[in-house]
Amino acid sequence: MKVLVVGANGQIGKHVVSLLQDSDNFDAKAMIRKQEQVSYFEELGAETALVDLEGEIEEIAKAAEGVDAVVFTAGSGGHTGKDKTVMIDLDGAVKTVEAAKQAGVKRFVMISSFDTRRKAIQEANESFAPYVAAKHYADEWLKDADLDYTIIHPGFLTNDEGNKKVTFGMDVEAGKVPREDIARTIVASLENDSTVGKEFQVVGGNTPINEAIKSV
Repeated sequence: MKVLVVGANGQIGKHVVSLLQDSDNFDAKAMIRKQEQVSYFEELGAETALVDLEGEIEEIAKAAEGVDAVVFTAGSGGHTGKDKTVMIDLDGAVKTVEAAKQAGVKRFVMISSFDTRRKAIQEANESFAPYVAAKHYADEWLKDADLDYTIIHPGFLTNDEGNKKVTFGMDVEAGKVPREDIARTIVASLENDSTVGKEFQVVGGNTPINEAIKSV
């Protein structure tokens, strides 16, 4: 299975590409924005596509041609303004969904925010609410897109080494989770059709990922 990783140069994205390339079942295509990022992914043996997520849908669709799945890991980051939140976390996500449809790619895995329900928007503080709202509407757009989607809602992301153990659910207590284990959850979701049409929160826990994924 060839997988287009959107946001491949991000912290989760790099883990995903590495895991896909280490697998016997996958090949990664890294969608990146800058030429200087190419060599990192070429050294992993991954194909690359130079595309600006703030560009046109057709450019993303071209990158998605010939792949079997799209993984959206892009994010504006915590140090950008509301403008980038709209352009990346909402508009970029929606354009990627539409690009997948144009390219005929049915499988789509979205990395969202921990809780994007209406109540979470209402309860978020003033600076965080726009981000939650952007993720909420991107998630809803994906759900209505007639794709084989999986939406993953990670807890507080850390750069700790992953231990391949998590807790899944839709009302789990907020907690930390290593980015590496979110990447493993993405790959496990691609390997298990039981995650199609599902969304779930992920935090650190005691259940092996490959076992937890079967309960989704």
